[in-house]
Amino acid sequence: MTSIVLAGGGTAGHTSPLIATAKALQAAGVEEVVAVGTHRGLEVRVVPEAGLPLELITPVPLPRKVEPALFALPYTLTRSVLEARRVLRKARADAVVGFGGYVSIPVYLAAFSMRVPVIVHEANKLPGIANKIGARRAAFVGTTFDTPMPGNPRIVGMPMDRRITHPTITRAEARAQFGLAPTGPVLLVSGGSQGAVAINGALRDARDEILAAGIQILHVLGPKNMSDEHVGVVADSGARYVPVAFVSDMAAAYAAADLMVGRAGAGTVMETAVSGLPVIFVPLPWGNGEQGRNAAALVEAGGGVLLPESELTGASLRARVLELCSDDGRLESMSAVARAMYPADAAEVMARAVLDVVRRKG
Repeated sequence: MTSIVLAGGGTAGHTSPLIATAKALQAAGVEEVVAVGTHRGLEVRVVPEAGLPLELITPVPLPRKVEPALFALPYTLTRSVLEARRVLRKARADAVVGFGGYVSIPVYLAAFSMRVPVIVHEANKLPGIANKIGARRAAFVGTTFDTPMPGNPRIVGMPMDRRITHPTITRAEARAQFGLAPTGPVLLVSGGSQGAVAINGALRDARDEILAAGIQILHVLGPKNMSDEHVGVVADSGARYVPVAFVSDMAAAYAAADLMVGRAGAGTVMETAVSGLPVIFVPLPWGNGEQGRNAAALVEAGGGVLLPESELTGASLRARVLELCSDDGRLESMSAVARAMYPADAAEVMARAVLDVVRRKG
C-alpha cells in the first residue's frame, strides 16, 4: 500500500495545491493520503471539507527580528519535528510532499531524519524559506514559475482543483448559484482566502457607480471582514451586489464572472489564467514583492492589468472596471492570452513525480 503525507498550510496559496495534488494522487491509485497542518491555518476547514484526513502539529513561525518567540524557537521546532515524525510513522509514509508554510519545515526535517523522500512544490515567483530548506535535499522540486530554487527545479505549473482545470458548470448555473442575474457583466472582487481590506474599501467607494453602469458585483470579503452591514443590493439598473464571506468553489465564481479584481497570489494568477478570466491585479505590497512578480508575465503579455495598491482608490478602481467592461473585444483578447499562458495539468504532473520517486525508492 502506498502512503503519501502532504504538508502545507496557512493560506489558500498552500492548501489549494496540496488538495489538488492529493486528489490527483488518489486518482492515480494511492491508497493512503494524509495532510499535515496546524491549528492556525485555513487547512483546519478546507482539508476536511475536501474529504482528506488532517493531522495537526505545533506551528513554528520564524521570527524576523529579535523577540521572545525567537528564543523559544529551538524548543518549538524540536517539539514540532517530533510530532511530525509521529505522523510519518503512523502513516507509514513512502514520501512527503511539501507546499510551504510554517508547517512544512518540521515535516521536511522529520522526513530527512527518517530517510523518507521529499518532494517540494513552490508556488511563488520568489521561494519561501520553508521550501528553500526542503528543496536542498528533495528528490523532486516542482515550481509554478521559473523560480530560483536549490536542486534541479522543474516548471510544472500550479496544481489546481479539477473543477477549475476541467470545468463542468455553465455560466448560467454559476450565476444562479450566487443569486446573480443571468445577463449583464459580472465583476468578481476577492482579496484571497483572508480578504483584503484595501480592496474592500476601494470597492465600497466605487460600488454604486459600478452598479449604476449595469455591472453586477460578486464580492468575496473574507471571513473576518464580513459584517451585518454587508447586505445584498439590487440597483435601479437591475445590477445586483452579492457580498459573501468566503467561496469554497472558486471555479463557480470564475465561471460567473467577466472580470475580476484581486490580489496576485500565485493561486489567483494561475487559476484565473487557466479559467480565461481577465483580472485587475492589486498585488499585496508587503513582503519581498513576490505578488507583483507572480503577475508580471501575464500583465506584460496583455492577459491582466496591474493596479498598484498605492494607486488604489474608489475612483481608480471604478475607472479601470468601467473601461474594461465597456470593451468586449479587449476582455476577449485578455481571456485568450491568459488561457494560453500556463499549463493546466500540474496536479497530475506532481502526482506522477511523487509516484516516480516512490518507485525509485522501492
